[in-house]
Amino acid sequence: MKKPLKFLWNLVTGILVAVVVLGALALAVPRLIGLRPFAVLSGSMEPTYHTGSLIYVRETEPEQIEVGDPITFVFNEDLVVATHRVVRIDAENQYFYTKGDANDAEDPAPVYFKNLIGKPVFSLPLMGYVSAFLSTKQGIIIAAVVVIAVVLMAFLPDLLRKSKKPEQAAVSDSESTEEKS
Repeated sequence: MKKPLKFLWNLVTGILVAVVVLGALALAVPRLIGLRPFAVLSGSMEPTYHTGSLIYVRETEPEQIEVGDPITFVFNEDLVVATHRVVRIDAENQYFYTKGDANDAEDPAPVYFKNLIGKPVFSLPLMGYVSAFLSTKQGIIIAAVVVIAVVLMAFLPDLLRKSKKPEQAAVSDSESTEEKS
């Protein structure tokens, strides 16, 4: 492979490997330290959490939540998860009253303490789109194909070089035999 082409190949391959590794780390490592990722699917918490962000939530006891804290909770019987800010707490009846930062009014129903998942710790812009896509069948297939393609791209030059060496050795041997005759 010519030097400029080899440099470009290595650059592209290196960037692709870095993107795949960083994406995998962003999705996996926080889980190892007890954080659960959730994709932000609506703009109700703009500008705190932008649509398409991936928020990482740490499990939190209801007693640790204060007015003004954003919380992630099970929103309804369909197990939809939401993240909104606590505007009032009814400790006696074990309810949080919440409101999205971008919403004009409080949420219509209170959040039961038992529906609390936790408090968001940090977020990554746009990674929610990636996470949501990777949770689909098509996303899993495409991710697998991309990983395989990146691995092949990383090792393809070495494989091609090794496959050419025996041919070159055979050509060299036949040339040296011809010279001796």
